[in-house]
Amino acid sequence: MTARFFHTLPIHPDAKQVTLNNDTSHHAVQVLRLKQGDPVILFDGTGGEFSGCLVQVRKSACVVKIEQHLPVERESPLMLTLAQAVCTNEKMDWIIQKAVEQGVIYIQPLITNRTLIRLTGERADKRWQHWQKIIISACEQCGRNRIPQLLPLMSLSHWLEQKLLQKQENSNLSGRDIILSPVARLRLAELSPPESGECITLLTGPEGGFTEEETDAMLHAGFIPICLGTRILRTETAALAAIAAAQVLWGDY
Repeated sequence: MTARFFHTLPIHPDAKQVTLNNDTSHHAVQVLRLKQGDPVILFDGTGGEFSGCLVQVRKSACVVKIEQHLPVERESPLMLTLAQAVCTNEKMDWIIQKAVEQGVIYIQPLITNRTLIRLTGERADKRWQHWQKIIISACEQCGRNRIPQLLPLMSLSHWLEQKLLQKQENSNLSGRDIILSPVARLRLAELSPPESGECITLLTGPEGGFTEEETDAMLHAGFIPICLGTRILRTETAALAAIAAAQVLWGDY
């Protein structure tokens, strides 16, 4: 399989050569063991990709000769936002990675009353940067040429307040908000298909679930409770199962 790399700077469509940054060059040489002449694919997140080959191999600055620009798009027609209550490190990393592979375009990490990990200040910044790297790596692996947007970490209450304010300021705002709940009766398949340009938000709770007060606040904000079968799913299972189900119903699965 040809190695794919995200290039942090925009690549001009007529570019002949591109120098990879230090981290990407190190990964290409030290991890993937690429050699001069090996084929590579570059993308800069603006759409499409560039095919080429390595003409200079150094640990700190590999050079890629660009052969052609390919207007390839692998985005799902379904616009999905995953609003995920922050869970333990390995679970959160897994959810973000697989959500990207399944086509979400926005990821909103949230702090809830029952979130086990408390992230503030420098620790929160480092965790956000870590998630951003996971998103880029997942795009490199799965073939996406556009990077999903990782939104700022915020509390559930603040996020709900923002959503309510947006709806009040713009009554024509297109979107549908769904909360995954083990006690809901409505199934995803019973919802009408989204209209063109409508973004669906899937909200998933932490390991301990939402509090009664949080659930009331979400219902007040217009969220639709949806169940995923008769079984209670873990947070990392629920998020990915819901994304997959939505892609089957309305996306590109």
